[in-house]
Amino acid sequence: MGSSPAFAAGARAGDGAAVSAAEDPCGSQCRDILPAGQNGHASLVEILLHKAVGTRPKHSADQLAPYDKLLHEYSGLSDEKLSDYFNDASFGVPEDQVESVKKPRADVTITRDKATGTPHIKGTTRSGTEFGAGYAAGQDRLWLIDVLRHVGRGELSSFAGGAEGNRQLEQSLWATAPYTEDDLQRQVERIRGSGERGAQAYQDIQDYVSGINAFIDDTVGALNYPGEYVLTGHGSKIKDFTATDVVAIASVIGAIFGNGGGGEVGNALAKLAFEKQYGKAGGEKAYTAWRAQNDTGATTTAHGKEFPYAQSPRNPRGVATPESGSVTAFDHSQNEEGTGSAAKKKPGKGDGVKSKGVLPGDLITSKKGMSNALLVSGKHTASGNPVAVFGPQTGYYSPQIMMVQELDGPGLRSRGASFPGLSFYVELGRGLDYSWSATSASQDITDTFAVDLCEESGAEPTTESQSYMLRGKCTPFEKLSKHNEWKPTLADGTKAGSYDVVSLRSAYGLVSHTGKVDGKPVAFTALRSTYHHDADSVIGFQKFNDPSAITSARSFQRAAQDIGYTFNWFYADTHHTAYYNSGDNPVRSKNTDPDQPIRADKSYEWKDWDAEANTSAVTPPAEHPQSVDQGYFVNWNNKQARGYSAGWANGPVHRGDLLDSRVAALVKDGSVTRAKLVQAMEEAAAVDLRAEKVLPELLDVIGSSEVTDPELADTVKQLRDWKESGSQRREAAKDDGKYEHAEAARVLDAWWPLLVEGQFKPALGDELYKSLTSLAPINESPSGGQNGGGDSGGGVGASQPHKGSSLQTGWWSFVQKDLRSVQGEDVGSPLDRPYCGGGSLEKCRTMLLTTLSEAAATPAEKTYPGDDECEPGDQVCADSIVHRAMGGITVPRIAWQNRPTYQQVVEFPARR
Repeated sequence: MGSSPAFAAGARAGDGAAVSAAEDPCGSQCRDILPAGQNGHASLVEILLHKAVGTRPKHSADQLAPYDKLLHEYSGLSDEKLSDYFNDASFGVPEDQVESVKKPRADVTITRDKATGTPHIKGTTRSGTEFGAGYAAGQDRLWLIDVLRHVGRGELSSFAGGAEGNRQLEQSLWATAPYTEDDLQRQVERIRGSGERGAQAYQDIQDYVSGINAFIDDTVGALNYPGEYVLTGHGSKIKDFTATDVVAIASVIGAIFGNGGGGEVGNALAKLAFEKQYGKAGGEKAYTAWRAQNDTGATTTAHGKEFPYAQSPRNPRGVATPESGSVTAFDHSQNEEGTGSAAKKKPGKGDGVKSKGVLPGDLITSKKGMSNALLVSGKHTASGNPVAVFGPQTGYYSPQIMMVQELDGPGLRSRGASFPGLSFYVELGRGLDYSWSATSASQDITDTFAVDLCEESGAEPTTESQSYMLRGKCTPFEKLSKHNEWKPTLADGTKAGSYDVVSLRSAYGLVSHTGKVDGKPVAFTALRSTYHHDADSVIGFQKFNDPSAITSARSFQRAAQDIGYTFNWFYADTHHTAYYNSGDNPVRSKNTDPDQPIRADKSYEWKDWDAEANTSAVTPPAEHPQSVDQGYFVNWNNKQARGYSAGWANGPVHRGDLLDSRVAALVKDGSVTRAKLVQAMEEAAAVDLRAEKVLPELLDVIGSSEVTDPELADTVKQLRDWKESGSQRREAAKDDGKYEHAEAARVLDAWWPLLVEGQFKPALGDELYKSLTSLAPINESPSGGQNGGGDSGGGVGASQPHKGSSLQTGWWSFVQKDLRSVQGEDVGSPLDRPYCGGGSLEKCRTMLLTTLSEAAATPAEKTYPGDDECEPGDQVCADSIVHRAMGGITVPRIAWQNRPTYQQVVEFPARR
């Protein structure tokens, strides 16, 4: 459809007024949802009432029920019924839907709607609009914004208590993005000096923090003062926010969602373990096969075209291989005094938990399964307009770690989700006549360098030395340290204590490990291309919110090029869809290996690298995976494109396949609608990836001969019935308390770690098996258990229960490829040898039946041992999603479903 004056970028409704469906290019076809709810604010009285009688502040959990019930009702979905499960994301608020109106200053109005309490911020000036965005952020997330700025400064335990989770989180941030106040200020000034848009972004941030501070002034001493401050002993003391707080928060969000690479030391140790097990030549061959940087069977988001990046060269230069047994991880926790936990297990529940923090301790370190996207080109839809269902899968919290708002002011027209403390722009949402979203891409932008250690005195260096060689000179590491002290906290059982969070910084990045290379002591340092540049991406986000900047799919891709974080960006308007992979991908020295540690020498550095500014040449936009108007796009953190190096275990079985197969089928049938695309997403959200994609191969091997044991034959039949019925982990009806194929799901949960170990450990050996499982967790089940050996078998973060996002990391590709090889099938990118049964189909089958029998006999209480939420053996509860309380208000559990936490459903029938 053509343009209309009614859709002009400058068209505005009155204060708080809705833009009519005729004026809004989305025509009431834009919807979104943010569980549990928009409101993350609670006074002390509201928190105490919640704990005493279960009441909750308005809009703190009102989006939970519609989000949850889609799982049980999606099969009958129609476009007309989408309103039962998603909120209206049209611009403005109809007069009869206005809940409240606030004018924090004369040039801005914050209108909240009755349905969700979302702030619709309309400014007559740009400064007023940004001021209003800050004020609204304070209203909805002040406590959480304060928590995040303390995380970003390595000061969380001093602020929120010495719970183990708080200390773990600030240490992991300090390992990734430690900054001094001068570092933070330099990032602010860099924004300010980045041309006209940078100067505008600087002013936007100043106005935004002024709005937050105005809310603080209004709430201190008032009845609506956030109760968390009182409960944590802060009273009415809230320090004013500054622009450097915004950078500190950006460093946290970037470390969680926009990072990639940096695992080279672990890769090197795994390669050494392969060589120890199979010899030099055999070990190298095996490592390359298992590493599978470019597995030919992997589903890619960009179809067809190859985008080579970060592949290991045939004959690498400058590799710094650590000596086996010499490597020690750097300890970021020092001088601990009086720390500890007095947490006790609850009667009748599980084994208790270590003292929790206000945020998960592994929020940064755990493998992220963030977000998914499904887009279909207009040539395959019923309307002829593109359709998109997409959103970030940022975890389940109360209050949510994202918040929704509408911005309407000069140069700003958007509605969608933003991170608290960064909501001066909408980061994921809709513009005037387009919508966009992102998934974490995690391509490799972090390299590990080995710096030679030295002593300034000239003495013989050791791995404890505090200086390193830089351009021929012995140079002290810069020690970045924060001293944290905290008082006893009855809520989590911690004692009073203190400690220092410490990082060592070199020109080549942050020290992650020490060890020896060729007999000499070295420090291994992680150099991230976006370090010291966490706030630079603000320019791209500014453009996303500017209707004059985003006028086409191509202009959106150009805006995404200004974002240094590693994200896959998706776009839809009335005519076009687009995809672009962002990130500051460094141009590496020729024939250096990004998969292994590199010697810290000028000849191996990134092209045009400036150590002081940490800038270098980056790959040009044309070399980033991208496409416009491809028939369809799907991404669930899977491989971006052929030739684009992927992480461990990204092969022919990936949860992205669950989306790809379903959307491809819709496109083949044609006439795709919003409802059909939502159904594809939700069906995939309920599927057990192992059951749909790997169980068929397991059953084929077992079915190569008759199963004579009656009980085992019945177990096999149950597994086959589950697979043929759709492989879902879903109750027959909401709150039924039991899965439709409960026994089959229980058996597979218990079987998976047993069969993986039985399939691979005999040939890999204990040491190599342990090394591989530390890099590529064998399992990420919905319940968070069954990892096959704790941290060594589950990998960091793989055992986290009740998190929702599941089935991204696991050995499903390894298992599937090996079983196909054992059956004599052609396998693209095969492993180095057949493993199951030593390559014997009969012995492989025997192992599978033996481990299956063991799994079938395993009590549910062992498979689902129970915890503070669930009784032992309760399968549905073990899988269920628990919104982690980050404030004083909790919300009910919901059924497991593997889907975004903020999600849009969009189709634009018109343009501006």
